[in-house]
Parts: sequence; structure tokens; C-alpha cells
Amino acid sequence: MTALHSEILGTRRDRLGECPLWDVREQALYWIDAKARLVQRLQGSHYRAWPTPSDVGAIALTRRGRLVLALEDGFHLLDLASGATRQLAEVVHPAPAMRMNDGRTDRQGRFVSGSMVLGRHDTDAAYYRLEHDGQSSRLFGGIALANATCFSPDGHSLYHADSLSHAVSVADYNPLTGDVGPRRTLFHTRAYGSAPDGMTVDAEGRLWVALVQAGQLGCFSPDGALLHLVEVPTPYPSCPCFGGPELDVLYITSISNSGHLLQSSHPHAGALIALHGLGVRGLAEVPFNDEALA
Repeated sequence: MTALHSEILGTRRDRLGECPLWDVREQALYWIDAKARLVQRLQGSHYRAWPTPSDVGAIALTRRGRLVLALEDGFHLLDLASGATRQLAEVVHPAPAMRMNDGRTDRQGRFVSGSMVLGRHDTDAAYYRLEHDGQSSRLFGGIALANATCFSPDGHSLYHADSLSHAVSVADYNPLTGDVGPRRTLFHTRAYGSAPDGMTVDAEGRLWVALVQAGQLGCFSPDGALLHLVEVPTPYPSCPCFGGPELDVLYITSISNSGHLLQSSHPHAGALIALHGLGVRGLAEVPFNDEALA
């Protein structure tokens, strides 16, 4: 890494900041405050926000300039011009007190998002994929809290975590068919003092995971070996993404009050952070292919 320095962006503080996405077309950063039910955008110094009808777990850019939302009950489409949302595909959870959570598009522009249980540890949650035609399909279950969802640069590996087990896993992923192979544990984060939260990959395939309870980011090789830890100037960093004109800035959301266990009065808790000088580049987000959707 070169000279590393951090930047606190703006004065707003999120309750549960998550899912930052850099839009290379707009040169803008999108992210969410899940508990405040907001989608947010920072374009230069201009800030804008859109309310969502329920807690929002993840978002995806689309080809036609809209956003896909993973809300409590499934996948929705947000029109940024009007602020209107409409449901695309319902997800029927197998138990009460559940909602959709973390997600990312695959390299073919399909949106993969997992669910989570609330206030318990039962493994009732699952992963789902929103197809280009607006239909959804269940990929696999047996998890409690879906996080760290991302794909390898070639699209052949799907990474995810079950935060309550501290395990980050990988599965073979067929980019053409979307078939998912057996999952295997890649590494555990318990030794680093934290559950895994959000994660992204850089252009070389390294994994950058938010160690939310440790106030750090962990950089891991594709085979799960720890390469280094990066301190973050906020108590609870939640999710990273690469952005900026050269895709060499690491943006990180954070938490001030998750509504559960994570609360902090630190002045930077809930801040949006930019890390400069990591000496690595990310990959452009693949927009969800919404060409077939009205």
C-alpha cells in the first residue's frame, strides 16, 4: 500500500449504513441506511435520498437508471425520477421475523440477495436470485444472516457469509446458467474479533471484508489467507466498495445504531468513509439487466 489516509464524507450519520455502490456512469456513490429506510446518493457534493417502504437490505444499479431494492418482502424497483417503488418478485420467508439483507449483482447482471432472521439464531434464511424477467428463484438455504455477498472477477465464484457463524464461504457459480455448486468454508473471522459483514473484491480477486466489531477491514487472498488488516476510523464499519474515477478509492459505510447489538455515540459512528492510498483498484459494478422490465 502507498500512503493510506481516510476521509469522512459529509456530516450525515447513518443508523445502519450498508451496500455502497459506485456508479461509473454518473460518477456517484449510492448506499442505504437500512433502519432509516433510505436509499442515498452522493454525486460530487450533491446529496439526495429516497425513502423505502420497509427496511432495505441491499440495492443494485440497473441498465435503465433505476435501482433494484431487496426489501423486507422481496425484490422491488425504485424509479429515481419519481421516487415510486413497485414489487417485482415476492420472497415468502419460511418463518416470521425475517427480511431480505445483503446482495450484489453477478457478472451477467442478475441480482443475488440473501435473507436474515431477526432476534434469533435459527438457520431459516436463504439466498435468492432476481432474474432479468423479474422472476426470482431460491438458490440455497441453511443460513441465519446473509452477508458478504460478491463474485470473483471471472464470475465463477460466489462468496457469502453467514455472519452468526463467523464463516465466509465460497461456491462454484456457473455464469451462464446460474447454477450454484456446493458451498465450502473459506475462512472464519472469529480470530479477528468480529463477525463478517459486507465484502467486495478488487480487480485481482482479493477479498475485502468489513470486520464490523473490530473496526477494521480484512484483506484476504482468494484462497482465504489473511493478507493484511486495515484500521477504519469508525467503531462499526459495515460494507466496502471500490469507486472514484480510477476505482481506487475504498468507500465504507458504518453503523451508529443497528437496532440490535451495535450502538455507538462515537462522532464517526454511522459515517461514510473514503480510504485513499490502498494501491489497489476495484471493478465496476455490473448493472442489473432491467431491459425487459416496464
